[in-house]
Amino acid sequence: MSILLNADLHCHSVVSDGTLTPEALAARAHANGVELWALTDHDEIGGQHRAAAAARALGMAYLTGTEISVTFAGTTVHIVGLGFDPDDEQLASGLAATRGGRGERAQEMSRQLAQVGIRDAYEGALKYVGNPELISRTHFARFLVETGVCRDTPEVFRKYLTEGKPGYVPHRWAALGDAVRWVTEAGGMAVIAHPARYKFTANEEYALFSEFKQHGGRGVEVVTGSHSPAEYVTYAAMAQEFGLAASRGSDFHSPEESHTDLGALPGLPGQLTPVWELLADRIRPAA
Repeated sequence: MSILLNADLHCHSVVSDGTLTPEALAARAHANGVELWALTDHDEIGGQHRAAAAARALGMAYLTGTEISVTFAGTTVHIVGLGFDPDDEQLASGLAATRGGRGERAQEMSRQLAQVGIRDAYEGALKYVGNPELISRTHFARFLVETGVCRDTPEVFRKYLTEGKPGYVPHRWAALGDAVRWVTEAGGMAVIAHPARYKFTANEEYALFSEFKQHGGRGVEVVTGSHSPAEYVTYAAMAQEFGLAASRGSDFHSPEESHTDLGALPGLPGQLTPVWELLADRIRPAA
């Protein structure tokens, strides 16, 4: 498969914090010209068999996926896993442990919002949750927009739910080494998701890439929905410096909320090795 392939290897369904079913996402990806697709729900692989079946029915190649929440240098970092066995028990139990604690965190977020006059936020957020184990800030944001507290999701995150603002509750996620190991031992490849989003210092970022590589991580998202064209160049260079394969994914969550639609990204820079070349034997071919 060439570097010019329209691959979208990062998106979310109702199984985590997206608004579409795996089947609807598959149809949207296919309609937008995606040739290789992966569903990467947060800390969850419950939608994998549905996504693979939907892709196959549409004649679209598929890679299994998930996006694992990791705590690194006091910051939440996301590691995308691709091409693993979706029935791997160690991966499933690791993700279940990572999901644990979201409910308590959500209750505390709701208590903080109540202190600034926003009542019943937990109950309101639950209306948007397909999987109660995965209640997240995104679900609270949808409630705050629906009730008119904020105009849109970006305003929510400017005023609430982020560090120093009402409703922000930190959570310790998986360790970086554990996340990479779960994916790798399940036959897949670990990829650093949207690295420009973390706002690390240069030293912290270097430490992330170095430790990730030491643990067996093999890829980085270079072209993704939250990266600018300049950041494509920056992380293409980082991929080369660390000997990592390059991934591409929209991080699509919802037709109403996402800036970048499935399949709409520019291609990977040509000097890079795409992750799908290294995962060729893990791709479920089109029917």
